[in-house]
Amino acid sequence: MDQNLIYRVINLYYVDRLTQSEVGQRLGVSTAKVSRLLKQARQQGMVEITIHTPIQRIYDLESRLKAVFALKDAVVIPSITEDKNTHFHPLGRAGASYLLNHLRNGDIIGIGGGTGVHSVVQAIEAPQTYDVQVVPILGGVQGQFTTDVNYLVAQLAQRLGAKVFQLHAPAFVENKEHRDMLLSVGPIKEVLDIARKANIVLLGVGSIGSNESRYIDFTALSAEDMKLIAETYGGVGEIGANVYDINGKLCASEYAERIIGLSLPEIKNTPFVIGVAGTAAKALPIYGSLRGGYLHALITDEAAAQGVLKLFERDLHRINWGN
Repeated sequence: MDQNLIYRVINLYYVDRLTQSEVGQRLGVSTAKVSRLLKQARQQGMVEITIHTPIQRIYDLESRLKAVFALKDAVVIPSITEDKNTHFHPLGRAGASYLLNHLRNGDIIGIGGGTGVHSVVQAIEAPQTYDVQVVPILGGVQGQFTTDVNYLVAQLAQRLGAKVFQLHAPAFVENKEHRDMLLSVGPIKEVLDIARKANIVLLGVGSIGSNESRYIDFTALSAEDMKLIAETYGGVGEIGANVYDINGKLCASEYAERIIGLSLPEIKNTPFVIGVAGTAAKALPIYGSLRGGYLHALITDEAAAQGVLKLFERDLHRINWGN
């Protein structure tokens, strides 16, 4: 095949912006032949197509997150604002759409607390009712929509037309003995046993050390306790009130022994866990949760996704260069 002809075809088509028909008329060949030559040019690497759109940038972030952390899915929305009062509306819509697309009759949905989960629940607009069950994976704290898990469970069940179970217990108690006593109470044990059978869990990814951390809301720990968890134990994030370090390993175990809810191993054992969290401030806790392998799907925003990947690249550099 005459390479000069291919070169003339691609220049007329891509540079001069002629149609394939016009290129054929200019060179005296058929439109079908022009199409074949353009295909051949791409196969030979003579033409490279680069897409420059915001959607492509988001798609690249999703692809990298899935590849790096072996996620089944990653949904990244464009960053809008760090204002938590407005940010979670689009994040909630993305999470709601994802949950509905993966929901099937017969499912048991376990949910945790937090702003991300609340935003998803509020955004649910189910096109039908579902024969599913909704159950909390931990106790709650009344007084706030984001930490009252029974409220979130009831709201989600109402929007789905689902059967609801509620856990009438706090998320966090004074000591392990108190926790063990409550876990032996029939109604509490029964609800948590149902939560252990959940095939889908929707949960938030919480930060540690921030004054706005919902972990403080769930536990009512002191500033000294929070400092100890972050600085001494290396806690960077929490899911279901269970704290983990940057490698995703459970830390501050004496606090985990005071939780009325599923443990980290039990959450990890769920067939499909969807995590919802956004903003740059959540990059570190999300990174730790991904390192721990707790999530199968992540619903996040561009700022958090970029932060997570920067942390990965930083750690990869340290491993490669030993510093």
